[in-house]
Amino acid sequence: WPVGFWAAELFHPLHAFTAARYEVVIASPDGGRVEVDALSDPRDPSRWSEDDLLSMGALHTPAITALLDDTPAIGDVDLGAADALVVCGGQGPMFQFRGHEGLMAAIAEVYESGRMTAALCHGVAALIDVRLADGSYLVAGRTVTGFANVEEDFGDAAVGTRIMPYRVEDELRARGANYVQAGLFRAFAVRDGNLVTGQQQYSGTRVAELLVAALGV
Repeated sequence: WPVGFWAAELFHPLHAFTAARYEVVIASPDGGRVEVDALSDPRDPSRWSEDDLLSMGALHTPAITALLDDTPAIGDVDLGAADALVVCGGQGPMFQFRGHEGLMAAIAEVYESGRMTAALCHGVAALIDVRLADGSYLVAGRTVTGFANVEEDFGDAAVGTRIMPYRVEDELRARGANYVQAGLFRAFAVRDGNLVTGQQQYSGTRVAELLVAALGV
């Protein structure tokens, strides 16, 4: 079925950042239009996310939807002017984010400069293969979270098939990360230095709150 970014994982942090009066640039790995994952759209007939009123409001705000129609490629964004980089997730990022050279370079640049770097849910897949200047994996030895195996099990059972080609939790552990989680679909985010990660779609606001507190402005 069609997949894309998960609405709550973009719109909930966006709401928190704009409430703090931050300027936000919405970019994507290759630029152009980005698509909302159908199951995350409150208007979808599945009713999977019908209670997500923040995303409903965003999707009915022309100024926001216009940003989704023509995003800049991450490689074209002036990262030197950015205070933080946040990678949201969804089902699409599991197929598009991991191993994307431009995205990995952006993550490494921001992280190694000491600035706040964040990812949530399946967007944490973008961190798995990122190496630092010394050749080590960014997540090695770091305490992180991301979409949990128990949540993958729940999703697979709900649709009657295995959905994802790999699991974020397993891959993070294989890279030497200290993976932690708070249980099935519980809002949870963790900060380790200048790295913030969120568990799943209910964790976007918590990720944003940790970033706002870390930035202090």
